[in-house]
Amino acid sequence: MTIERHHTIAPVHMRRVILESPYAGDVDANLAYARACIRDSLVRGEAPIASHLLYTQAGILNDDEPNERAHGINAGHAWIFGDLHAMVVYTDRGISGGMQAGINTASLRGLTIEFRTLLRAAV
Repeated sequence: MTIERHHTIAPVHMRRVILESPYAGDVDANLAYARACIRDSLVRGEAPIASHLLYTQAGILNDDEPNERAHGINAGHAWIFGDLHAMVVYTDRGISGGMQAGINTASLRGLTIEFRTLLRAAV
């Protein structure tokens, strides 16, 4: 679906969501999948934050270094305690340990958790 001008939503009306999808493992495939998930979320009128795509960029944090990975996960989980509408979990590629940690934190906070798929053969 394309985002047409009449689909554009005022920021005050956009749902603020944390987006969970796999990162570790097949990183290239997971990055492509995460980008598709972000687009899906945007088309739904949401304003997603996907910290695993932001913090893992070159020059920010090194996901292969355990302390930096843990710090990035914690920084992403900090968003769970903000003014959010939901956590959206895309499950076509499974639920990783990092995703499960986010789900657990969101659950403890009482945040709505929505499970989704992109339903694409090429995922």
